[in-house]
Amino acid sequence: MTTTLRLFSTLALMGAMRNLSDRFEAETGTHIDAVFSPTVGLLERLRNGEPADVLILTSEALDDLSAKGTVAPESCVHLARSFVGLAVKAGAARPDISTEEALRKTLLGARSVAYSRTGASGIFFAQLIEQMGIASEVNARALVIPSGFTAERLVSGEVDIAIQQLSELKLVEGVDLVGPLPLRLQTPGVFAGGRVAGSERAAQADALLKYLASPAVAPVLRESGLEP
Repeated sequence: MTTTLRLFSTLALMGAMRNLSDRFEAETGTHIDAVFSPTVGLLERLRNGEPADVLILTSEALDDLSAKGTVAPESCVHLARSFVGLAVKAGAARPDISTEEALRKTLLGARSVAYSRTGASGIFFAQLIEQMGIASEVNARALVIPSGFTAERLVSGEVDIAIQQLSELKLVEGVDLVGPLPLRLQTPGVFAGGRVAGSERAAQADALLKYLASPAVAPVLRESGLEP
């Protein structure tokens, strides 16, 4: 009989997990029923009593759940780092974002910028433009989406710049990834996994986490835009 693990994962690892879930099931016979959403949304589902066996969240959120006993501390593993990047519609001119000043000119010259309201990348970007002193100008023409993939708004023609985790931008077809925002302006997001303390499938959950943290999956993580 096939065992099914319920996985709550941040959107940043969605591309990698689609690939790795199939591999894991083929190797172990354990099926993964995955829910992908920003960390904030996943935490809300947990608070509402929705069951899960394995969580992949920002390391800060997972550490908090571990301290509260929701996640088994001994099961926690760091999985990947991610940087926030910028994308444009496929074929469009690629703006210069190599320096802070170049990024400033690009953002101020854009018709509209899409970023997320609740995702880690959106929270970071909102703070960044505030620090750069251009928040009012950018937000006056920004499209701030509740959740989901900002790059979809490039394809629809609603905006000409999309900001999100590199791994999330890469999931949308019809866009060109320009690259990460200047690395000196950002601290990489760290994503970690852990087993829900009350899981009745502890052995399978721990096996999945061990697999995701193994060197064998590093190429898949890199291909999806993450750093192991």
